Amino acid sequence: METKKIKWGILSTGWIAHKFASALQVVEGSEIYAVGSRTVESSQKFSAEFDIPKAYGSYDELVRDPDVDVIYIATPHNLHVENTLLALHHNKHVLCEKPLGVNLKEATILIEKAKEKNLFLMEAMWSRFLPNIIKTKELIDSGEIGEVKLLTATFSILSDVGPEHRHYNIDLCGGSLLDIGIYNVFLSLLLLGKPERIVAIAGLDKQGGDNTCSYTFQYEKDTLAVMHSSLLGATPVIAEIYGTKAKISLEHFWFCPGNVQLTYRDGSETIFDFKNKSNGYDYEAEEVVSCIRAGKKQSDLWSWDNSLQLINQLDLIRKECGVVYPKHDL
Repeated sequence: METKKIKWGILSTGWIAHKFASALQVVEGSEIYAVGSRTVESSQKFSAEFDIPKAYGSYDELVRDPDVDVIYIATPHNLHVENTLLALHHNKHVLCEKPLGVNLKEATILIEKAKEKNLFLMEAMWSRFLPNIIKTKELIDSGEIGEVKLLTATFSILSDVGPEHRHYNIDLCGGSLLDIGIYNVFLSLLLLGKPERIVAIAGLDKQGGDNTCSYTFQYEKDTLAVMHSSLLGATPVIAEIYGTKAKISLEHFWFCPGNVQLTYRDGSETIFDFKNKSNGYDYEAEEVVSCIRAGKKQSDLWSWDNSLQLINQLDLIRKECGVVYPKHDL
């Protein structure tokens, strides 16, 4: 007996929606059934590109489709709460782009609503499900590199868009931390857990968003995570984890599919390569399909508690740096 396919609805038609839709082409047991946009023209263009049966000119029409099982929220940060609540209200499982909410209060609201409706909800922290990140965690947890003493991670780009763009617009919850720095904080949380102390400093633009941000986490046993994110310069996007026995190096664009280089103290190296079917977003989609099929409401790999811990750390960094989103924090 053939198992019924999980039918996806994609909410929004921006660049991240395109990446996710492309990855869904290789995810077994699922199909893109519908897409919703603020205009029917945009949704029809998107549906033609990916051969999607239903194209809706509003988000409301999309979530009301009785045949849609799960909604992928692909809108900017400031709309995640509104859009996710809409989908959950209409009894749809949800995969919401990161961050789940722009602060702890918003993320908590969404998780409580998912509990109330008995629905699956997951933050789309896609890097968590990549083979290179999973291997990195395995190497550390097994003690292969010894006791971790230092983690360094960077994610900086040169963004020369205007002040109205989501990178800088404070009303769209702009800034480097929530858009790209979140990956650095995610990695430290995944590999090292909750820090004992957080120290952060940021450069703020005219609207009050962080156009560059540096944050250092301190743990017990003299362990540090030193990280930064910026919209002002395209530095190498790499991560390294230094242990007492060996070092792990994650190559440029470390948060994407890639290899893992393990270097021991005697200079010997081992490189782990992985074969990927698509752009990497398929791994998180496969996790969603697996969880829904199993009747789970959250992922074991990236749970509600993981999302709450992550946004709590981001809140603490923003508080120390003086970054406030007036329409969300006040």
